[in-house]
Parts: sequence; structure tokens; C-alpha cells
Amino acid sequence: MTDTPAETRTLVLLRHAKAEQGSDSTDDAVRPLTARGSADAAAAGAWLAHHGLLPDVVICSTVRRTRQTWHGVAMGMTGSPPEGGPAGPRPTVHYEPGAYDAHPEELLALVRTVDPAARTVLLIAHNPGISLLSALLDPDGTDGEGLRTAELAVHRTTLGWAELDRAGAPITARHTARD
Repeated sequence: MTDTPAETRTLVLLRHAKAEQGSDSTDDAVRPLTARGSADAAAAGAWLAHHGLLPDVVICSTVRRTRQTWHGVAMGMTGSPPEGGPAGPRPTVHYEPGAYDAHPEELLALVRTVDPAARTVLLIAHNPGISLLSALLDPDGTDGEGLRTAELAVHRTTLGWAELDRAGAPITARHTARD
């Protein structure tokens, strides 16, 4: 009897794209993306599509800039809005209020709930939590600076989602639209 290779799962972490600056009177949750942020989100989606990293599941913070980031990524991946269109996949999207201002362990807990059949998951959230989650999953693969706006960190693992833990998913690729 020969062992079959373990199936690889891919977790793509994405910090939301560049958002408008807030003011003291502006609710942080409603800040929209800048024009640059919208373009960078679409570029991130095109990069994902080019590298065959189309998600089966998307976990997205409910904050406006993360939802707009997901919309731009979906447009960049498929050329159509995330609600559907003639081309591209239709991932299951979970909008998670708990992804806003979340600690890395809380973000990891969200990932652990993903359907075991899913092979690629895209998590769109905020700093510092999303950068700290990347560092938690691959302590040797991060640069200490954290993820920039619209930066993707691609983590791969042979563990099931429910088993994913510290140092369990090395970074295999990164992408940022701008320096």
C-alpha cells in the first residue's frame, strides 16, 4: 500500500486596500476605498486569477473598505461583480463582523470553521490582526513590517482547516500592487 500525498490547502490573507482618511467625526467602519485602493484591489484579484488562486470560500470583515476590497478583487478575478456573471467562480462568501479589530487567534478561529472540502480560502481583514496571523502561521516567513494595504500573503498547508495552528502554513508567495 502506498501513501497518497496529503491534499494541499491554500489560505490567502489580504489586508484591505487603501481607504480614505477618517476624521474624528467619521465612523471608521464606513471609510471607503480611495481610487488607488479600488485599482489595487482589482490588481490583487487579477494576480490571484493569473496564479490559479481562485477562492472556494471568502471570509470578509463587514467594514465598508473590506467589502469594497472584496468587490474589487472579484472584479479583477472574473471581470464581473461578486454577485455573479458570465465568467469565473462563485465562492461562498462569509461576511464576519468579528474580523474587524480581531486578534490573530480570532481570525484563525474563523478559518478553522471553513468547510473541509474547501481548498482555497481568502481572508480579507485589517491590521494588525491580519499581519499578525500571517506571522503566527509562518514565523520565519514574515518581514516584521506587516502586510501593506492590498498585499496578499499566500500560505499553504497539508493540515485540515480545523487543525491549522501556529507555524502550520508557510508563506509560498506574496503580492503587492505597489511599493
